[in-house]
Amino acid sequence: MSEHRGYNGKALEFLKQNKLKVGDVIKITTDSDQTGTIMPRFEHSDDRHIVIKLKNGYNVGLELNQIKKVEYISATQANQEENKQVKPNQALPKILLLSTGGTIASRIDYRTGSVTPALTAQELNASVPELAEIANIDAEVLFSEYSENITPDHWIKIAQRLDSLSKSDYSGIIVAHGTDTMQYTAAFLSFSLSGFPKPIVLVGSQRSSDRPSSDAALNLVGAAKFIVRCDTSGVFVCMHNSESDEDIACHLGTRVRKNHTSKRNAFETVGARPAFVISQDKITQNFKNAYFGQKEYAPKINIDTKAALVKYHPGYDPKLVEDLLDHGCKAIIFEGTGLGHVGKPMYGVIKKAKEKGVFLGMTSQCLDGQVNMSVYESGRDLLHLGIIPLSNMVAETALVKAMWALANGKNTEEIMLKNVASEFTE
Repeated sequence: MSEHRGYNGKALEFLKQNKLKVGDVIKITTDSDQTGTIMPRFEHSDDRHIVIKLKNGYNVGLELNQIKKVEYISATQANQEENKQVKPNQALPKILLLSTGGTIASRIDYRTGSVTPALTAQELNASVPELAEIANIDAEVLFSEYSENITPDHWIKIAQRLDSLSKSDYSGIIVAHGTDTMQYTAAFLSFSLSGFPKPIVLVGSQRSSDRPSSDAALNLVGAAKFIVRCDTSGVFVCMHNSESDEDIACHLGTRVRKNHTSKRNAFETVGARPAFVISQDKITQNFKNAYFGQKEYAPKINIDTKAALVKYHPGYDPKLVEDLLDHGCKAIIFEGTGLGHVGKPMYGVIKKAKEKGVFLGMTSQCLDGQVNMSVYESGRDLLHLGIIPLSNMVAETALVKAMWALANGKNTEEIMLKNVASEFTE
């Protein structure tokens, strides 16, 4: 890494003149004194500021023309805990932490002050020491991507690696994942690995580990406790259950949705309480009759991305659906209004899509309740045109299931209406 990563122009000149580099601890005097670690900057940042990380974990930008004095204090020393060896406890079960990106398994780099992945058992022990009391944790990096860059090809890689672990001696696998698209990955794993004999728990962090309000460690500890103490299998998403640190929720992988941009309890089970809640040493199961997958494990790790999610709105141009058909789309999931409706201008293109053999499914823009297209005349018209109501399936889950169904059988409608992994619930 460059000693002046992200700095350019006047800011770079300032650092060089004062013989400073990223990772140095300095004291800067403006209208007041600030002590902190020089942080790297984003490559497109301006050249009028330098950024330091304060002891409380927050970053602050300081304008060059406001700086009256700068004093070098030290080069940050690496955290000694990083070198602490982890001694496996043979009495504890084993868990694999499979990292795909995100900040859940990250730690602070004490040389630069930035957040980096915790990639070894030693680093995990240093950043989340509670884990060593719950299980013996192995860590593996599958890839490292921001969640917005995760594609169906990544889903396949994750599923294939998990499949290879189905007969391992791990009690369960934690998948560290960025939060923005975690629900999509959870849905695909739920379908493709239905019947997997161990719990698979996706874990993310809304706030990185360098912030005092970080949820990273607690989410990870909650996931480990769930795997060790709850005798179940299936795919789950494990995140904060509230803004406080009192409990962690484990949501079914097909019923979960990220419903807030930044709150620590951003993830919620749609239409119900979380499947499980972990509070200290107590685990409460809320879904008494949840269908966690078929009894026999028969992985189907295939996908066909020729599916689309169409969010209907007043004034929606039917030609947009025409474009989907022209590009070979084989399945369309409509996110309709209310009980499952789209306007009359859409009827012609829906009829055309049905004639082409395209699967047409209906979900609702409402986050709770279920589709019922028999109540109003418009809904009955759509049923007559061939749209299939998908009960209370979450729209994003329905999209992922359509991609999976297209690749794993000749009768897409039959697969879409089968309850594979609790995507339909009462």
